[in-house]
Amino acid sequence: MNTKGLLARTAAGALGGMLLIGAAGAAIADEIDGSDVTVDVQIDALPPVGALTMSVAENTTSLTEGASTDPELRQFNGVLPTVTVTDDREDVPSGVYWYVTGQSSAFSASGVPDIGADKLGWVPRLLTEGNGEVAPGDEVVTSLDEPTQGSGDSANNVGLVGEELLALALDSSEAHAVGEWQADADLFLKTPKDVAPGAYSATLTLTLWEDAY
Repeated sequence: MNTKGLLARTAAGALGGMLLIGAAGAAIADEIDGSDVTVDVQIDALPPVGALTMSVAENTTSLTEGASTDPELRQFNGVLPTVTVTDDREDVPSGVYWYVTGQSSAFSASGVPDIGADKLGWVPRLLTEGNGEVAPGDEVVTSLDEPTQGSGDSANNVGLVGEELLALALDSSEAHAVGEWQADADLFLKTPKDVAPGAYSATLTLTLWEDAY
């Protein structure tokens, strides 16, 4: 008798029976218990597309002496590097406007008294053509000049001590249609004739603002 063959056939038959029993058991299984799982996900809003930004062509400029209309004063002239305001936002808020201001520190040099920022003036100039969406700021003259407009609180012979207007967009959405605006300014420093010689330096801070009506 082939004992090995008999054992193999017996084992196969037993395995087949176990599979049939398992299948039958699955078919008649009862649900014993259940539980739900809550699946959470936080989906944030997409970040805004584009931005309102400002750039300045150069981070330095120089003033050189020019002719003075007052024999008791010396005058030094230069040009503010081109300021560019770009608005590439997909959605511009309604009821807002933007503007650029400038404010100077005093002029300092080693071993000599400072020259105050009130001695520095400018004449803003808009370089981008438009239809009135953006306007340049008014001329600001120095404390050594007579006011060129108004009087009292509206006098403009204050120099760049405080925030003075370089350019203004009356409505951000209207200015956005053009997308990019450029401006600069003629700079002029006036000093007494007996000002101490030296290599003076000051910091002119330009700031882009957006505000609501």
